[in-house]
Amino acid sequence: MSKKEAIDIMKLGVDRAMNTSEKGIGGPFGAVIVKEEEIVAVASNTVLESHDPTAHAEVNAIREATKKLGTHDLSDCTIYATSEPCPMCRSAIIWANIKTCIYGNSAAETANIGFRDDYMYDYFKAGCNDEEVLKVKKLDSDDCRELLNSYAEMERELY
Repeated sequence: MSKKEAIDIMKLGVDRAMNTSEKGIGGPFGAVIVKEEEIVAVASNTVLESHDPTAHAEVNAIREATKKLGTHDLSDCTIYATSEPCPMCRSAIIWANIKTCIYGNSAAETANIGFRDDYMYDYFKAGCNDEEVLKVKKLDSDDCRELLNSYAEMERELY
């Protein structure tokens, strides 16, 4: 794919993000998912409209693409994001099996306008042990073990 084609694809995400940002629906983030040079999904951040902290552009695009394609496996797709994906979005991209992510603005650039991804990256780098960020405790539960054991015995598709 040429640089011009990539810029044209990214522009779709920019335009969508500009529209929703101007409406106060979400932050300045857009994403486009492409499969075999065909646009599958275009989405933007809708956190403020939906009151859903997971409604980032990349997650919204993944949700739209999986519905449209009828699969949870987007391994043959590329995602274009107007900014470097946050840790949550990066994880969603990995779970969707997308192998290529092309982004515009860096995490440092988004930090310059007030977005707070850095503390999450620091939390993960430190081994997720900062209780100021999140307290995580294991509960010994027979019911939870039984749930996993029952699932392990089923004929199922792993993802």
